[in-house]
Amino acid sequence: MDFPKLNLPNVVLKTKLVEGTTQVFDVVRKKYFKLTLEEWVRQHFIHYLNQDKNYPLGLMGVEKMIKYNNLKTRADIVIYNINREPSMLVECKAPDIKITQDAFDQIARYNFSLRVRYLVVTNGIQHFCCSMDYEKPMISFLEDIPSY
Repeated sequence: MDFPKLNLPNVVLKTKLVEGTTQVFDVVRKKYFKLTLEEWVRQHFIHYLNQDKNYPLGLMGVEKMIKYNNLKTRADIVIYNINREPSMLVECKAPDIKITQDAFDQIARYNFSLRVRYLVVTNGIQHFCCSMDYEKPMISFLEDIPSY
């Protein structure tokens, strides 16, 4: 499988071949996972958040279980603040998946119980970041993803 160039800084991912399947090392979960297009985006975005935006790996969760209306689902990346409260939710899509209203609806559902400060949707090519104001209530799109 060819992995496309992303609109993220170049990163050399640690990979290995297992029974004909390429696996990539996840620096947050500290183990190897099958390298899919979505995982390609997720791993690049983790490195971007850590190396360019200074989010500590220790405050990241990957594929974190979230309950919503008695349903269990998994968030791609959850960033926690120093008090271990969720502060950012990241939804990763494969590069060939267009970011549509459905992706925003999906991350909004995930955020229903978490109530994070920032929501990010990315396909590795386009990145959208929203700041949430629960008092007003208001959602603002930001030009850039905030640094830690």
